Amino acid sequence: MAGFAAMSAGKKAALTTLGMFTGVGGAVAYQLDQEVRADLTLHAPELPWSHKGPLSSLDHASIRRGYQVYKQVCAACHSMRFLAFRNLVGVSHTENEAKELAEEAMVIDGPNEAGEMFERPGKLSDYFPKPFANDAAAAAANNGAIPPDLSFITLARHGGEDYIYH
Repeated sequence: MAGFAAMSAGKKAALTTLGMFTGVGGAVAYQLDQEVRADLTLHAPELPWSHKGPLSSLDHASIRRGYQVYKQVCAACHSMRFLAFRNLVGVSHTENEAKELAEEAMVIDGPNEAGEMFERPGKLSDYFPKPFANDAAAAAANNGAIPPDLSFITLARHGGEDYIYH
């Protein structure tokens, strides 16, 4: 086959034009594919949350109810290992209420003078207790699936609160 330099100017122009159209066509096809894939993704409907405005804040009574639901329902499987009882103070509970909640949880601490671990009532600086000792125990109790930690779940899911609510 003859090289590109041996071709006539018309053939060179035709091959260059063909190459350009092929490249542009490929780019357009790729972009359309990406747009179609984005449309096939299921998105949670957007809700009019009262705390979405620039000067809005969270409803503290609602946060308190949410914590109560977590404590009574979700905490059986899910952890919130990155949140401490002190995070409740001034947001959903008073300091005394948060101390009472912390004291209900028995925390493993130590070692003591004998070098052994022991249990003590929780303090504000303690993190929420985990429902399982480790990931293997969590997987065994949940048919092989490890329940996700709920500390930052709204940041981890596309759609945030809308995803969680639906």
